[in-house]
Amino acid sequence: MTKTVGMILCGGFGKRLRPLTERVPKPLIEIKDDYTILDKQLFDFKNSGVEQVFLLTGFLSDKIQERYGHDYMGVKIEYVEEDEPLGTLNAIKLGMDAVGQDKQCVIRNGDVVADLNIKKMIEQGEKSDYPLSIFITRMVSPYGIVEISGDRLVSFKEKPVLDYYINGGVYFTKGPIDFGDFDVGDIEKTVFPMYAKENKLGYYKEDGLFWMAIDTSKELEEIRKEYRNREDKPWGYEKILINTEKYLTKELFLREGYQTSYHHHPQKDETMYILSGAGYIQFEGRKDYFAKNDTIRIKPMENHTIVAMENTLLHEISTPHPDDTVRIKDFYNVR
Repeated sequence: MTKTVGMILCGGFGKRLRPLTERVPKPLIEIKDDYTILDKQLFDFKNSGVEQVFLLTGFLSDKIQERYGHDYMGVKIEYVEEDEPLGTLNAIKLGMDAVGQDKQCVIRNGDVVADLNIKKMIEQGEKSDYPLSIFITRMVSPYGIVEISGDRLVSFKEKPVLDYYINGGVYFTKGPIDFGDFDVGDIEKTVFPMYAKENKLGYYKEDGLFWMAIDTSKELEEIRKEYRNREDKPWGYEKILINTEKYLTKELFLREGYQTSYHHHPQKDETMYILSGAGYIQFEGRKDYFAKNDTIRIKPMENHTIVAMENTLLHEISTPHPDDTVRIKDFYNVR
């Protein structure tokens, strides 16, 4: 199997986030305490099996190198520094030269936080007839919309999901990119339209997951609100929704093909409410399969792991024991 490496565009000025980005490069902006945009992206690469990542730097490159060095959580880090900003096309061209001819590559914009399944995107891209694929997702309206009938305004919808797909800022290429006659500019406005015209551009699609490009202070505020009680996991994320003296409610998102640790809770009695997706809970000696709207109880001291056969969103309602977990086996090497 061809080795897949990662590449992250980290050289932008982040002008619309000034004065914050005058001393901090945009990828190093914290979305929660001591957890940056780039931390999230490298964490996702690690848990998709990508062992080497090239950071395409420019503005305040030294700050990025100071934080990550050449190893981050077991991921090998390389740097490709652009002497002057000439657009994403030139940065990626320099990156591809450094990567070499025999590597597949996942390229990410350095300001995007998304819960997409990179491992699945790589697998689909390897099977595709197209040399280059773009991650696309449904667009959420940044504004509430209104519906009209005749001369009447009949309803309001708060930031609905629209019937349009957007470029999600993550790309997979099977090998070298043909840059044509382009040397500078943005790859989205030059090479990608050329590939599309030549029927060389495919896509990887995931709907209903969290995606946000952080370009303004309003978007930064929204992402920090999302991460207020959220912790990213190798398999997805866990978010505390309610924590009282009587009960605890969590939201869990598991990516397709991933699973939680095999563990039990000495005291916690929990019930899983499946909001979407499909999979099973592996207990000792049995599997309980689930689908949307199913409910499964997990009693104290029952060893179990939750396995997602599709992207799965669930609510965990339990007794108030948030740290009551004994892990028997972890399936991902996180350090």
